[in-house]
Formats: sequence, structure tokens, C-alpha cells
Amino acid sequence: MPKDFDPITLEIMWSRLISIVDEAAATLVRTSFSTIVKESNDYACMLLASNGDSLVNNTASIPSFIATLPNTMKHFLKEYPKDQWKPGDVVMTNDPWLASGHLPDITMAMPIFYNGKLVAFAGTIAHSPDIGGSIWSADARELFEEGIRIPPLKLYEEGKPNSTLMRMIRANVRVPEMVVGDLNAQMMAQTMCQNRLIEFMEESGLEDLTELSEVIQDKAEEIMRQAILQVPDGVYEKTVEMDGFDEPIRIQCQVIVKGSELEVDYEGTSPQIGRSLNCVMAYTHAYTTYPIKCALDPFTPKNEGSYRPIKVRAPEGSILNPRFPAPVNARQIVGHFLSAAVFGALAKALSDRVIADSGSQPTLRILFTGVGLDNEKFSSVLFANGGMGARPDKDGLSCIPFPTNSSCGSIEVQESILPLLFWKKEMIPDSGGPGKYRGGLGQQIILEVIARQPIRVSLLTDRHQHPAQGFMEGMSGSPTKIILNDGEFIHPKSQTYLKPGDKLTINYAGGGGFGPPGERDRSAVEEDLTEGWISPEAAQEIYGQ
Repeated sequence: MPKDFDPITLEIMWSRLISIVDEAAATLVRTSFSTIVKESNDYACMLLASNGDSLVNNTASIPSFIATLPNTMKHFLKEYPKDQWKPGDVVMTNDPWLASGHLPDITMAMPIFYNGKLVAFAGTIAHSPDIGGSIWSADARELFEEGIRIPPLKLYEEGKPNSTLMRMIRANVRVPEMVVGDLNAQMMAQTMCQNRLIEFMEESGLEDLTELSEVIQDKAEEIMRQAILQVPDGVYEKTVEMDGFDEPIRIQCQVIVKGSELEVDYEGTSPQIGRSLNCVMAYTHAYTTYPIKCALDPFTPKNEGSYRPIKVRAPEGSILNPRFPAPVNARQIVGHFLSAAVFGALAKALSDRVIADSGSQPTLRILFTGVGLDNEKFSSVLFANGGMGARPDKDGLSCIPFPTNSSCGSIEVQESILPLLFWKKEMIPDSGGPGKYRGGLGQQIILEVIARQPIRVSLLTDRHQHPAQGFMEGMSGSPTKIILNDGEFIHPKSQTYLKPGDKLTINYAGGGGFGPPGERDRSAVEEDLTEGWISPEAAQEIYGQ
């Protein structure tokens, strides 16, 4: 470590950089137009080194975005080498193979100059409320149905907007004011990041970030390597099945630990399919490295160095590494299962460092679009969650997302902008998987359409046939269930129209349990009964109480 960066100085500077991107994130939330960003946290802000490596990300950023944004930045630098960037430039893309894996996510970056020298980039990703095409759904047959694909292009050039690109975006989305409003919010966040970084450099006396960047990344790499060394060398395997579209999908995971390096190989995983569940390699890498970070090194701030000791492989043409132009819009349905595969494999070596399967793994998303009571077009997503898997020493958290951290947001806000009336939103008794430690509870939401005309609905769901599994003899959580009106069948990964007066009942899956149910503390069972988390029947039949 250079003499200028003693441990205390490094900690102060590292923390200061994180505070910069946290302030940028606050700016994004406060200036965004959509509930997806403002209420549901589906975004990330990041500071990147001049070569595209990640330095720091905002504290509450989406885990997948943390890993994909630096990859996208390197693609930007191939398209626009460093000597072609000017102050005021903003480059954007939503190409799934270059960015975060599906078209609704807009990845954006702007250069930061200090004393005339390019010293860093400010980057953001935000899920757009609409990207045209056949809305955010799971049933497309190829990428071209899923929306407008934007290659790396300058949205702003030396501070001047690219009016042609902006007009093209406006012409292809259903809610242009909301979409453009969020684009502007991303740019404001990046501008805030730029201003605060320049203040930091002036105060610290740094001419550039090269040396600080190297130290931060090297330190993160060193800590991760030390963590991997604590895992016994060996090969650990796990097979995970999910509902898929019309037939189950298999994820075959092999974790290979050798010294201070770790490799994850998905050889044997199902081939890509002609529906939107395919998960591009960058997203596969992101949601493979994230659970490894959670299990082995949960406290060190994340950056490029954290992932250097980890390699991820998936066969080309598989559902985890599809060939263009495979449909990918619902890639999170498969990608979120990767933490179940990684944790399941690592449980054989580190049972005290992983959690059971989560009911929110994958997330259950419902998109609504149409014309509201104010005769204005709307597009919004319900981001509610199932139960988290039980932990080795604690019950799972109820109605909490994992491995993503997007949140439900306020139902009152949803009702204020959508022609929906929410009749019920409460936790489901007995939905958490029994175990020494119980899985987190799922929830039931009942909503009614109060629009004057039919609205379009897209379901992106799983765990109907494959509930969250328990670990170490823990039992499964409850499955997902969706009911239209009095029991009409509705495909769990479909688009449909709901008429005024239609009611939708959604049961979100519970998390898996951890450890044998017979070992659960009697006082914990009594508390569950008192709180209504389990029924008297479950207490007697499962826990013997």
C-alpha cells in the first residue's frame, strides 16, 4: 500500500467515495418520474475508474447492476475510446448482450474530468417504465418483439442533447414523458456524482484516481482471496429445477474451489428456449458472484477486485448463455435461481454461511399498462415479494426480496396512479417452510381492476410447481398461486387483459426452512402460534406441539 494511503486514510477515502454515489442515488430517486425507481429501488449508481473498472456503488444498488455496469462501460470504451470523450458527453445503451440482460434497463455513463484530464466515469442503470415492443413479459419468441434496442449512442454530446435519439425513444414507448423523465433523472444523478467527486479531489489533493483505484481494488481482491482460502478445496455440485415456461428448466451448478480461486461451471444446464427466460452471460455472472460475495465476504464494499478470484462458465447456447437474438426480457426468472444453485452447492462445505431457498427467488412481478381513470396512459410494475429462506441460526425474513433488493413500495402510491383497488395485502400463515429455523412467510395480495376499460397485464412468475427448498432437513415453503376471479386459469408467464371488476388473487411463495423441524425451540413454536404465523394444525402435525 502506498505511503499516502495508510489504513485510516484509505478507509476515510473509500467511505467518502461511497457517500458520493449514495448522494447521486438520492438525486436519482428524488428526480425520477416512475414508481419503479422512486418506490421500488430498481436502479444503481456507480463510480468507475477511467478504464471502466468499478470503484464503488451506491449502498442499496441492485446486485446484478453492480456487476454488469463495469462490463457495459468497457463496451462503451471500445465504441468510444478514452480520447473521444468530452465534458458533457452521455452515452447510453440497453442492448442485453452489452448491458444488464434485458431491454427495459437503461445503462448510462458520463465522463468526469478534473483539470482537463479524464479521471473517472459516473454510471447509472435504471429500469424504464416502458421500452416499447410487447411490454415486459415472458412469452416473446425473439428479442425483436421485446422492444426498441439501442446500441451504445451519445444521448448528449458536449452538453447538447441528441434530439434524433430522443425523438426515436419518444416515438417507441407508451409513456414517453415518464421514460424521458427517468432518463433525465439518471443524468442528474451522474452530474451530482461528477460534482461531488471533483470536490473530493480538490479537498484531498489528488490529481487523478489511478493509485487510489488500484489500492481499493487490490484490497478487495485480497480480502476475497482470503475468504476463499477458508473454503476446503473440492468440487461441490447442486442441481436446481424451476417451472420454466411449458416444461421445467434445469440449472446444473458445479463450484470448484482451489486455493484462493473459485470457479462456477454450469455445464449440463438446459439449452436456451424460444421464450423470454434466457439469461445472458453478463447477468449469469452477476447473480453467480453475488451469492458468493454474500456467503464468503459480506461486509467489504464491492468493486472490481472483489470478483477477480471468481470465474463463471456457462455453455454457449444454454439458457444461461444464449445466442443472439434469443428473447431475454424475463431473464431474472432464471437468473435469480442461480443463488439457490450456488448456495446449494456451497452448503456442502459451508452450511453455516448460506440460507435456504427463498420464495422471492425469483421475484414475482406483475406489470400493468393501459389507460387510467384520468384518461392518461400508465405503465407500472407491482414489486411485492415472497419469503426469504431461513438462516443457519435465525428464521427467514417475511416478504423480503432475495437475491435482488427491489422493494414493493407504497400500495397507496400504486393506487394513486393505477386504476387498481387493493383489497388485501397480508402474510400467509404456514407459508414459511418448517425447520429448526422457519422460512420467511409469503403474502397474499388481492386487487381489483377499477379502470373504465380493460387493462393489459403481464405475469412473470415461477415456483408454482417448484417451491423454495429447505436446507439441512428443513422443509419447503408454500408455492406461488395466482387466481383470477373465482378460479379461472391464467398462465403464470403470460400476457392477458383484465376487465373492469376483475379480481386477481396472488399468493407469493414462502421461504424454505433450515434444519430439522423437530429441533425447533418450543418457545419459538409458541410465539409463531401467538403471532398467527403458523396454524394449530401445523404446530401439532409438524412440530409435535
